[in-house]
Amino acid sequence: MPTAKTILLGVLAVVTLAYLAVWITRLRRTRSTDPELQLRPPTPVQALIGFVTNFFDTLGIGSFAPTTAAFRFKRIVPDERIPGTLNVGHTVPTIVQAFIFVSIIEVEATTLILLIAAATLGAWLGAGVVAGWSRRTIQLGMGSALLVAATMFVITNIGEMRGTPVFVGGDALGLSGPLLWVAVAGNFMLGAFMTLGVGLYAPCLIMISLLGMDPRTAYPVMMGSCAFLMPVASMKFIKTDRYSLRPALGLAVAGIPAVLIAAFLVGSLSLTEVRWLVIVVVLYTAVTMIRAGIVERKARTAVTVPAG
Repeated sequence: MPTAKTILLGVLAVVTLAYLAVWITRLRRTRSTDPELQLRPPTPVQALIGFVTNFFDTLGIGSFAPTTAAFRFKRIVPDERIPGTLNVGHTVPTIVQAFIFVSIIEVEATTLILLIAAATLGAWLGAGVVAGWSRRTIQLGMGSALLVAATMFVITNIGEMRGTPVFVGGDALGLSGPLLWVAVAGNFMLGAFMTLGVGLYAPCLIMISLLGMDPRTAYPVMMGSCAFLMPVASMKFIKTDRYSLRPALGLAVAGIPAVLIAAFLVGSLSLTEVRWLVIVVVLYTAVTMIRAGIVERKARTAVTVPAG
């Protein structure tokens, strides 16, 4: 009998093949004269962006924000095509992440499947739940919470080094009872927040750890969640030609070896080393979230308050 993980990976394989079939079929049928959709090899700069962003994405940093910054800095992709290029280009590396981490990191099957399903449902159905919420408020609130959580992890690691451990982030491989349903509800909301552009990786890392699980178990959860979500979002951009093909290929092709290298690094770390990695990831995410919230508030103030 196939295991639950085998079935999960089988379903993901079907989703992946469907996604690739849609993309290839669209390219063959359209043969667009649009220069942004011409089939050409990515430039070295585009490939480098794909490698670097997907390497750090595999560590848990996230790829959309740094890729957007690089695209805008080098003026590689028109602003209106950046969302589509991010989704189309990063989908395949994210799927590779999911296959690797679901395979190599042990997680209790029920916990894994329920959390992935919750995030997926949150992104598909939860948009209405958070549609009326202020993204700025979510960014500032979650950024502040992540700073507190990162401080707790620092205290935990220093305590272990001194022989006085503080229990933040345990070594459990799964959850049960009320804690499981807390995690399911939390991942549902994180999936819904993704529709507002709030990343899932760092909050999921913290949530899993605070509930007493090994922080490494968050990797198959968060990457599995995004691997099921991103093909669906990407197919919408592909069918409407709202992306730039050449940079997307750079993200996809160069991202795969980057994922393999970073996955080996994460898989070889001890629990304490993983906690330090989580601290870096969470601090980076917290600062970027708070900064984004402040920038958005200033932008709204500039629009709503007339000068003079």
